[in-house]
Amino acid sequence: MMQQAKVLVVDDEEVVRRSYVRSLAGEHCNVEVAGNGQDALEVMGQRRFDVVLLDLLMPGMNGMAVLKTIKQKWPESEVVVITGYPAVETAKEAVTLGAYDYLAKPAGPDDIINAANGAMQHKKWALRRDEAVQCA
Repeated sequence: MMQQAKVLVVDDEEVVRRSYVRSLAGEHCNVEVAGNGQDALEVMGQRRFDVVLLDLLMPGMNGMAVLKTIKQKWPESEVVVITGYPAVETAKEAVTLGAYDYLAKPAGPDDIINAANGAMQHKKWALRRDEAVQCA
């Protein structure tokens, strides 16, 4: 992962948030957490994040609404949707809205690390591609 990647973990379950933070602790990243979608958007309004690990089913604003808002306001942030209720329809919708990846819970430490690393690589290549287009 890039030096000090900024990752936001958004999940209404504290045990899940702690697990993801623990998984990413040795991956040279700065991890913050939010317990719901509204809090996540407020935090993102204050600080930019490279990767967002986003739960779908949360009280209040659901993950799809959060994903849509993130991609509208901060399109450079990569989003990995992680849900305990995976379905082909929601996977399609998430990817259509701009999610980098879609994982089913329970997601183990390797799954979280691989998804975050993949999202960072994708962001890195997208930034290089954008720079190349601007130089052309």
